[in-house]
Amino acid sequence: MNKIKLAKEVASRMSTTVTQALCFIDTMSDVICESITHDESVLIQNFGHYMPWQQTERIGRNPRSGQECKIPKRVSVKFKPGKGLIEKINEK
Repeated sequence: MNKIKLAKEVASRMSTTVTQALCFIDTMSDVICESITHDESVLIQNFGHYMPWQQTERIGRNPRSGQECKIPKRVSVKFKPGKGLIEKINEK
């Protein structure tokens, strides 16, 4: 599902416009990004936990040439699904 399909689904379930749904999705994404940027975790109960993860500088290898190169340190994000999300996914 891409962003537009998600916005259409959210709009239909909330009885709102697609534009408003897109605004909601963008705002939620911005808030999560800002929190991660400030080294804060985001916990959405029964959905999941977004956590900043500091990757260290390391040596990588170009798969085509085999030449070694430095991969600089960076901040990445880990997502751990919540219990409620896992239960809904596995319902039968």
